[in-house]
Amino acid sequence: MDRIAIIGCGGSGKSRLARTLGSTLAIKPAHLDGLYYDQDWKPLDQEKFAALQRDLVTAPRWIIDGNYAATLPIRLEPADTVIFLDLPGWACLWGVLQRRLRHGGGQHQAIGVNDRITWSFVISSLN
Repeated sequence: MDRIAIIGCGGSGKSRLARTLGSTLAIKPAHLDGLYYDQDWKPLDQEKFAALQRDLVTAPRWIIDGNYAATLPIRLEPADTVIFLDLPGWACLWGVLQRRLRHGGGQHQAIGVNDRITWSFVISSLN
């Protein structure tokens, strides 16, 4: 396991798993939410975001957590391990709530926590 892509719903534990694997395998994880949004929740330009990921996957060893379907092939093609966290919606909401209680809202770049809950996320998680 040298090139690991972790995907799954918000609140499923992607960043936590990335940190744990990173510690075990001595690989610093890249958290896509932390790379995509700035401190004011402004997203990076799509082409810059894709270019950043193309650079990340040239490393011999990496762990990248995040979804972003438009750029998923950039990560999946070179990955030797893909971990898909397929939890029910209620479990993801529980994970988001726990994260909010643990870290508060907002962004915490060092640990990959980017917590911006929207009603559309809540509603889609319950369906």
